[in-house]
Amino acid sequence: MIRVRFEGPGGQVQDVEAPPGARLLEVAQNAGQPLEGTCEGQMACSTCHVILPAVDFSRLPEASEEEEDMLDLAIGAVRTSRLACQIVLNDTLDGLTVQIPSAHRDMQGR
Repeated sequence: MIRVRFEGPGGQVQDVEAPPGARLLEVAQNAGQPLEGTCEGQMACSTCHVILPAVDFSRLPEASEEEEDMLDLAIGAVRTSRLACQIVLNDTLDGLTVQIPSAHRDMQGR
């Protein structure tokens, strides 16, 4: 199992475990984290934008050009931002810390 720590905008912390091969977006949603993922992982929105500490960001494969384009639309994107739908968990990501941004686009109007 891969350990992931979610840090919410209000300072709340949630530690979860997920199997290798799971997408971070699904792991976050199953844990009740407020990541919308409107496009269901098709990289057509930025509603699953997350921020990673630099040390964890460096463990991820490089973002594709399409992901970079979507991150340009994310509210509050920073250098270590990624789309959770594009992060597939594996053993090298064990202990990953993920910050949930306080602002996000609500494409479903909730």
